[in-house]
Amino acid sequence: MVVVTTPPETHYQIAKQVLLAGKNVVLEKPFTHSVAEAQELFDLAKAKGLMIQGYQNRRFDSDFLTTQSVIESGKLGPLTEVEMHFDYFRPEVPLATDHYDKASSYVYNHACHTVDQVLAYFGQPTSYHADVRQLLGTGRMNDYFDLDFYYQPETSAMPITPGGLKVSIKSSYFRIKPRPSFVVYGQRGMFMKADKDRQEADLKKFYLPDHDDFGLDQPQHYGTLTYYDDQGQYHEEAVPTVPGDNGRFYDALYDTLINHQPVLVTEAQTMQQMMILDRITQPLK
Repeated sequence: MVVVTTPPETHYQIAKQVLLAGKNVVLEKPFTHSVAEAQELFDLAKAKGLMIQGYQNRRFDSDFLTTQSVIESGKLGPLTEVEMHFDYFRPEVPLATDHYDKASSYVYNHACHTVDQVLAYFGQPTSYHADVRQLLGTGRMNDYFDLDFYYQPETSAMPITPGGLKVSIKSSYFRIKPRPSFVVYGQRGMFMKADKDRQEADLKKFYLPDHDDFGLDQPQHYGTLTYYDDQGQYHEEAVPTVPGDNGRFYDALYDTLINHQPVLVTEAQTMQQMMILDRITQPLK
């Protein structure tokens, strides 16, 4: 099995070479440059009896896992809205880019994280809307996106209000203070997790997973759950963070290759993500 972590514009060609050489492939996100390239790689893998799978480690981020745990506790009641934010303050990046290029565009390289989280947990939406902007003007890179995914109760696997659920992904290069990582609203209350998963922050400091406290939140980083219970009593409580572990992707990969279990990141999920990214990465005229 070969893991391809080269720049995105080289993913298709290298992955194809690996498959033709008879090896399974894990392909870093964003998967390929186009929907057609992605489908060709999946078809080639099937023809040769091999596996190709997108690397989606952020399914095992602590903030995402904690949010799932709160939703599944039922304390919020039927869901009405979910907000997911992935903000930066890196104005030097768009300022240094004087032309539009899909392969290096902000939405193409960053929405692939959060779009996968939405598709993996909430499933395929009934519809979606994209607000992608080039804040520095036309012809520049897109440096802002707001993606809304809509779900209806008859097609949702989780309890949502009769009027449906909206899941929003928002991100920008111009947020000097980031918005909360996750905010979830239900009929009975809300949950807010302000701080992001800490695994990447620890790795950047060369603080590695062999430390017992790698990637773990401290109490000041816990999310807050506010709700009314069945007896009408008001609660506001800190929610200890579920530990994140990006290595669980490779645990699942081992089970796929050695124990013949289904892949973690399915072809359908990857192709749905690619179709969304392809549609929303068209430059403004």
